[in-house]
Formats: sequence, C-alpha cells, structure tokens
Amino acid sequence: MDPELISVFTATFVTFFVLIDALGVAPVFATLTAGGDARYRRSMAIKSTFVATLIIFFFAFAGAWLLGAMHISIAAFKAAGGALLFLIALDMVFEKRTERREHRAETVMSEHDEAAREPEDVSVFPIGIPMIAGPGTIASAMFYMAESESLAEKAVILAALAANLVLVLVIFLAAGPIVRAMGPSIAGALTRILGVILAALSVQLLIDGIAGAFALDLSH
Repeated sequence: MDPELISVFTATFVTFFVLIDALGVAPVFATLTAGGDARYRRSMAIKSTFVATLIIFFFAFAGAWLLGAMHISIAAFKAAGGALLFLIALDMVFEKRTERREHRAETVMSEHDEAAREPEDVSVFPIGIPMIAGPGTIASAMFYMAESESLAEKAVILAALAANLVLVLVIFLAAGPIVRAMGPSIAGALTRILGVILAALSVQLLIDGIAGAFALDLSH
C-alpha cells in the first residue's frame, strides 16, 4: 500500500480510537445493560453500534456539502475542530468526560423501575448517541472526509472509521469481563493517556487550520 495512505489510515484510526474511547465507554455500557440477560446485552451492543455507524457515516458523506452550503472553509473547520477536540482532551485528562458518562448512566437507570419493567432499549440514547457518535467523532468524520483529495484517501478514512466501530462492537460484547479485568484505576489511567494524545492531535489541527486561514488571506 502507498505509504501516504498508510499514514492517513494510522492518523485517522488513532483519532477515532481516542475520540470514541471504547474502553472508557465499556464500563458505562456494562452498567446500563446490567439489568438484562446475555441476549439483551448482545442486542444492545449490536444496535448501538449500528445506530452510531449510520449517524457518523451520514455526516462523513454529507459533511462536505454542509460546509459548502454554509460557506465554511476547510481551514476554518480544521481550526474549530482542533479547538473542540482540545476541550474533549481536557475533559479526558481530568476525568470530567467519565464523570458525565457515569452520571448519564445513573440518570437513565433511575428513570426506569427495573423491578417492574423489562430492560429498556438504551441503544440509541445514551449509548449510540452521544457515547459513540459524539460531537467530536462526528466533526472529525466530516473534517477528514472534506479534506481528503482522492477516492483512495476517502476509502482509507472510512476503513479506519469502520475498524474502530467494529472494535467498539467487540469490546461491548465482552464488556463484562473487560471491565472486571481492567478495574477503575486502569480504566482511568488509560483515559488520561488517550486524552494527552488527543490534546497533541488537536493542537496540531488548530495550528494547521490557522496557518491555512492565513495562507488563504494572503492569496486574495
């Protein structure tokens, strides 16, 4: 394979791996689906991943059209995306993102009487949206697809995204054993490490976006 395409795949895969943070979402998924049997948990894993895939791929394909319709340049979108991802990275480093996920899970659980009802369908909300298909993931999908210049690059980007979503499904299907094996301390440390990586990626995006905007201004 072309080294440039390998580089694009690697950068895209790492970005989505950090943004989706499947290992960080796994404990929340396990909590939300704890009231059901194995069949229910398997159904929620498959449905939530499918819903997130539809949403992310829709914005990946429609992103360029949306940017053009709103007269937003790639440089501006890149800078905005970098700023957004940096805020998400801060949340991950200081564990605010995990706290919000756990609070969201507790809220959903408290709204339903488990003793009186069958387990609720939580595949669309909050698991599909916003835990998997969050604003950062959607914005990054739009950005990478809008910036790609060839069909080969677009295919590689979609492959990296698809690989992450398959990984999410596998982790969800094995969420119980994974959560028990990791423990809260390891999960927290992993989230912080991923947050630092995302911070570096976001700063690079912000720098590239600002540089691109200046280059556009100088060319006019």
